[in-house]
Amino acid sequence: MKKDTKRFTMLAMLSAAAIVLSLLESAYIGPIFLTLRIGLANIAALLALKLLGTREMVIVNVMRVVISSLLRGVIFGSTFWISAGGVLLSSFVLLLCEKLKTSLMFQSICSSLAHTTGQVLVVCLFYTQAGMLATLPFLLVGSIFTGLGIGVVSDQVLRRIRPMKH
Repeated sequence: MKKDTKRFTMLAMLSAAAIVLSLLESAYIGPIFLTLRIGLANIAALLALKLLGTREMVIVNVMRVVISSLLRGVIFGSTFWISAGGVLLSSFVLLLCEKLKTSLMFQSICSSLAHTTGQVLVVCLFYTQAGMLATLPFLLVGSIFTGLGIGVVSDQVLRRIRPMKH
């Protein structure tokens, strides 16, 4: 199989995994504390970043938000924009962390913190509820733990698969 075909196939599989994990988490797991979720779909984003690169990680994140929102019937509704705000900020942070050559665990935790912050900021703007900022410290503490867990799982997956050569 050609290198481009392998990359495209891996990108499609990681995008599909992100969409499925997002849908499963929203349908069956729900928030673990206040509005904090585990963030299972971030595993696919981290894998895309490490296996394929920054551009592909952004593609996986955008596909996840758009397609999972479309499948849930909330496209361009408030939950779409809240999700998009979290993914936008977390993707930016992952790009910065990758440029600085930080560890996967650090990237995962920073991404989780950024995702939560982005979502809270969008809620504050969307609903003009600055009081939501009061929940941010509690959510950020939880984000450290979820980011750590997602980082551990992502690291274990990377150790078990054969990375694609660029």
